[in-house]
Amino acid sequence: MQLIQKYALSLAVSVLAGVAGTTYAAGEEAATPEEAITKVRSAAKFLQDKGASGFASLNSKDGAWVWKDSYVYAFDCRMDRMVAHPMRPDLVGLPIMQITDNNGKYIFKDLCKAAAQPRGGWVEYVWTRPGAGSVSRKMTYAMTANIAFSTGIQIAAGVHDEKLTLEALTQVADKLLDPAKYPSN
Repeated sequence: MQLIQKYALSLAVSVLAGVAGTTYAAGEEAATPEEAITKVRSAAKFLQDKGASGFASLNSKDGAWVWKDSYVYAFDCRMDRMVAHPMRPDLVGLPIMQITDNNGKYIFKDLCKAAAQPRGGWVEYVWTRPGAGSVSRKMTYAMTANIAFSTGIQIAAGVHDEKLTLEALTQVADKLLDPAKYPSN
């Protein structure tokens, strides 16, 4: 099973490079779409196992859920509030539906719709890149996690990229999440 997952990740990277013309070398500071998907799904599984007590781990800016120029955060669409955010702890517990990007787009309305899809989904908006101090195009993958006593929690992480398309990201997610449907030949 682990070999299949490694193959799927390798295939997804090559598909993304071919579709978007972007390659990611090891050690670069930019998070990849594959990493975002993997981190979000891992965080969802972590929270499924730990329950609401796992939110503290997601709030740690020095923890496993922060890497390169990205991070995992959790929100509750039904209750309209941020649940965990390692870079903006001031948002935890506050309403999210009124948050907009620099273009006036209601980010969380779209993130909630994307997360409600069976395999999650991607949302495009502009946001500040950690450490950059300026806004750039961000593509965020979101999905709903099944957590005991906390139904409707969404998990998300994003990548900053000016060239990727939502179609290319969806294709990468499809291949990464279901390698059996996309054999190597």
